[in-house]
Amino acid sequence: MMLAGPTLRTIPATTHLPLAEVVAHLTAQLIESRGRTVLRGLQRTFGIAEPRLAVAGLNPHSGEGGTLGREEIEIIEPAIAALAAEGWRVTGPHPADTLFHASARANYDAALCMYHDQALIPIKAIHFEDAVNVTLGLPIIRTAPDHGTAFDIAGQDRADPRPMAAAIRMAADCAVHRAAGA
Repeated sequence: MMLAGPTLRTIPATTHLPLAEVVAHLTAQLIESRGRTVLRGLQRTFGIAEPRLAVAGLNPHSGEGGTLGREEIEIIEPAIAALAAEGWRVTGPHPADTLFHASARANYDAALCMYHDQALIPIKAIHFEDAVNVTLGLPIIRTAPDHGTAFDIAGQDRADPRPMAAAIRMAADCAVHRAAGA
């Protein structure tokens, strides 16, 4: 699950989990797997020849060298090192509180975040009307409005068409990139 807008793409390493369970599910293998899927997806689906992936830390200030948690040292840094050893352009772990401002976003093509809200809060803050959910790693292109089905307003003539239009436009753009790489 990649959430994509015109100036930001985020991916949660873990998805719909209670925050208290994130650490138990977070492994170097999970981060490596998600990272590879994202990097290959950026190449294949977005046409980025040499994609750059920024990886967020889990703890405040990315753990401050273990003072605020050891997940960065024991889980996240080894995953980043493994991806870099494969030749991917991966940086981090970056403190999440400074990863999403405009000048930081200029340094990466996508941000791999450690949990749901770490990825969704910045994309919704920056691209609420035009964020798209892109499923990577499929043989087909699959996009949807970031907000989901909006069943809570179904049949009320209140739906904003912009998110659906953004999903359709992104699917078309992705199809062009896939066809060019085929």
